[in-house]
Amino acid sequence: MDYSSFSIYQPKMEYRRFGKTNKNISVITLGGMRFKHGWDDPRNVIPKDTFEQCRDTVEKALYQGINLIETAYGYKKSETVYGQVLNDELKVERNSYFLMTKGAPETARETRKLVDEQLKTLKTDYIDFYAWHGLNNIELFQKACAKRGSVEELLKMKEEGIIKHVGFSTHAPLEVIIKAIETNLFDFVNLHYYYFFQRNKAAIDLAQTKDMGVFIISPNDKGGQLFNPPQKLVDLTAPLQPLQWNARFCLSHSGIHTLTFGLPVTARFEQIDGIFPSPSPLSADDARIKLKLDEQRLSDPYADFDAYVLDGDPSGLNIPEILRFRMLWKCYDMKGFGQYRYNMFQEKGHWFPGNFPTKENLKQIDLSKCPEHIPIVELIKETHETLFRPKKD
Repeated sequence: MDYSSFSIYQPKMEYRRFGKTNKNISVITLGGMRFKHGWDDPRNVIPKDTFEQCRDTVEKALYQGINLIETAYGYKKSETVYGQVLNDELKVERNSYFLMTKGAPETARETRKLVDEQLKTLKTDYIDFYAWHGLNNIELFQKACAKRGSVEELLKMKEEGIIKHVGFSTHAPLEVIIKAIETNLFDFVNLHYYYFFQRNKAAIDLAQTKDMGVFIISPNDKGGQLFNPPQKLVDLTAPLQPLQWNARFCLSHSGIHTLTFGLPVTARFEQIDGIFPSPSPLSADDARIKLKLDEQRLSDPYADFDAYVLDGDPSGLNIPEILRFRMLWKCYDMKGFGQYRYNMFQEKGHWFPGNFPTKENLKQIDLSKCPEHIPIVELIKETHETLFRPKKD
């Protein structure tokens, strides 16, 4: 079934050329990460309510003009349900949409095996966009991009037509993202960037000079849980909803091509119309909203200290993120979002690394790099006391 031919199809969606891939993709992508918490049946039997939810959301997305569907091997059964809904249930014409999936194979041999499995699960004979999933630190970058490594194998599969375009997704520090872009191995990059986290703008600017596709990860959820905003934020972005304004802010950068709206929680289709037309650069009205948001940071004397000057700090604390959550709480009443993200720090993982503050690692902070007027230890303690939630047994 080709939804683009339906009279009910809404032509309000906008499209951008996805860099050197030369594919015109919708500026809103339908994401599949939320299925990772859905079910874990080794027989791949999809619960009826999950299947129906996916079918309903996919239909609505296609009617809206969304033509890029994104998932990953690490999202548990997301590939399974998409494969069945798109091919068995809705029978959507394969050339009427683009498919992105991801994986993090460690070796060339594992790469070939993994992609073959994903093709079968997704019920397709090619993948439009394949991203090495989670190039999150320098060690992972060096291993994946090494000679005869997994990225090299993905590029061989690109030559064979199994994969059309190779990219990477990342939660890495800016410096690592830039190194990966500078290899010239990739056609696109999936990264974080939104109003409340603009650190990666330099990477987007660089990717634009190399004509890479730029895909923004989780602008609605990790961008501030904008589908459930505090009243203060609603007032600041009026007449737009915070989700709408943030999307317009992201798309005002001509080097950004698509934003993922996750399935099912943040797929707020009723708010999509308010995103368009998405001006680049910001319209005068959008710029006035940005000015109000910017000025709100003046309400706290420490809000503008981002702590990136402490790069390489030996404490193991993710100080820039801790202070960002404090700023959002103090300036925008986003305490709930701060609690949600703060408690996801991983002391040993690489997706969101950072220790929780103890007396020992607070003492290890290199205060010589911190401006004297910033009471960094007190700010960290205050944030921890407010946002930390002990795990339940």
